[in-house]
Amino acid sequence: MSDRRRFRWAATSARMLAGTLAAAGFVVGVVTLSAVPWPTVERAPLALSVTPEPDTVTLACPGGLVALGRTAENALGLSQAAAASVTSGGRPDAAAAAPRVLETEVPEAAGPEAYAAEPENREPALLAAAGAATVSDPDLSGFAASACRPPLTESWLVGGSGTTGAADLVILTNPGTVPATVQLTLFGASGEQQPAGGADIVVRAGAQRIVPLAGLLLGEQSPVIRVTATGAPIQASLQTSVTRTLQAAGIDQIGPIVAPSTEQVIAGVAVPAPTQGEGAGEGAQTIVRVMAPAAGEAGPISATVTAVDAATGASVGSPVSVPLEPGVPLEAEVTGLTEGEYIVRVDANAPVVAAAWHTSGFVQGSDFAWFTSAPVLGATALVAAPAGPPAVLSLFNSGDDVAGVTVSTLDGAVIQAVDLPAGASAVVPVDARSVSVIETSGGVIHAGLSLAGDNALAGYPVWPSDAAAPPTIVYP
Repeated sequence: MSDRRRFRWAATSARMLAGTLAAAGFVVGVVTLSAVPWPTVERAPLALSVTPEPDTVTLACPGGLVALGRTAENALGLSQAAAASVTSGGRPDAAAAAPRVLETEVPEAAGPEAYAAEPENREPALLAAAGAATVSDPDLSGFAASACRPPLTESWLVGGSGTTGAADLVILTNPGTVPATVQLTLFGASGEQQPAGGADIVVRAGAQRIVPLAGLLLGEQSPVIRVTATGAPIQASLQTSVTRTLQAAGIDQIGPIVAPSTEQVIAGVAVPAPTQGEGAGEGAQTIVRVMAPAAGEAGPISATVTAVDAATGASVGSPVSVPLEPGVPLEAEVTGLTEGEYIVRVDANAPVVAAAWHTSGFVQGSDFAWFTSAPVLGATALVAAPAGPPAVLSLFNSGDDVAGVTVSTLDGAVIQAVDLPAGASAVVPVDARSVSVIETSGGVIHAGLSLAGDNALAGYPVWPSDAAAPPTIVYP
C-alpha cells in the first residue's frame, strides 16, 4: 500500500470515529438534559388596569298601571288604570333634565318615562327615579311603586301568577335608539319552557311592549321568567294583580333581578297591620319564592330561608330549609312576622333567584307586594322615594367587617349615620317624593325601600348608582 493510500485510509477512519463519538455524545447529552431540570425564567405578562370612561346613565320606568280585558268585545285589550307619579334626582343636578316619554301600546295613555344623565368632569353621574300609582276599581285595587332601572341584556322576574283571578302583564321597555329582540323563558312546575308567545318579541327603539302572562304559561301558580334581549338592552318588569271572588285584593309592579347567586338578601320586607274584616287573616301572609335555574355542582340543591327584624337585628322564627329541583320554583312560608320591617336571607349551595311576598289580607281593600333581592351597594348609591305612604329604608351588612353607612339628602343634610357590625341591620325613615344618598365604607351593604300604609304596600331594592364600568385588565 502506498503512503498516499495509507494516509487516506487513516484520515477516513479518523473522521468516522469522530462522527461516532459526536453522535454518542449528542445522545448522552439529550438524555442527561431531559433528566436534569432546566433553569426557568418566569416573566409575568404585561398587564394594565384600565378604567373605562364613565358612560351615560339611563333609567327606564315601567309606567302607570294597566288594565287587561275591561271590555267584552276585546278580552285582550289594554287600557290605563292609573298614571304613575315619578320622583327623580341625582348628582350633578340630573333632575334638571326633562324625562323622555316613550311610546306605549296602551291607547290614550301616557307612555313610560326614561331618564338620562351625562358624566361631568370624567366623574360618573348618579341618578335615581321611582314611580307610584294608586287604583281603586272593581277589577284592580291597591298601591304600586317601582324603581326606574337601567336596561339589561338579561334579567329575571320572580313573582306573579298565571292562575284564575290573576291578570299579570310582562312589561318590556326599550329606552335605547335601536330595536331589541326579546326571548322570554318561563320556569314552572314542569321546569324550563320556551313558549311560542315568548319568542322573538320585537321592542322598537324608544317604545314599550306588554305581554299577558296567561298567554305564555296559563295556570302556572309560581312562575319565574328569564328575560334575554339582543340588539339593545331591555328594562323588564311584571305587573301583577289578583281578584278573589270578584273582589280586587291588591296590585304590584315587580322589578328585575340581575343574576342568580348563592346568597340572596331581600332587604326591607314590610309587614303592615293586617286589613280588618271577614276572611282578612285567611291563608299564609308571607312566602318566599326560590328557584335554582341549573343543577348544582355539589349534588342536591337546597336553600335556607331566614328572617331578621331589621330594627333590632333579632332572628325571627326558625330557618326554613327548601329542597330545590333545577328549573322548578318552590315557595316557603315564613311565619312569626308581626308589624315591622324585616331582612329575609336565602342561602343556597347553588345560584338561585328569590323574592318575598306579603299581603295585608285577602278581602276587598287589601294590598300585597313582592320584595326582590337587593344587590351589593358600592361606595355611593341613590334611592328615590315616590309619593305614597311612609317610606322606610332598611340596611343590612352581610359582610364580615363593620360598615359605616350615612344616609343624607341630595344637598348634603345627614338624615342618619350608623355603624353596622357584621350581620347587623338598621331602618331609616325617609321623606316621600325625595331622593336620598347612601354612602358606605367597609362591610357589604344591601338596602331596600318599603312603603306601607292603610290598604297600601310596596317596596323595591336599592341598586348601585355608579354607571362607570369596573376596571378592565388589558394585556398589550
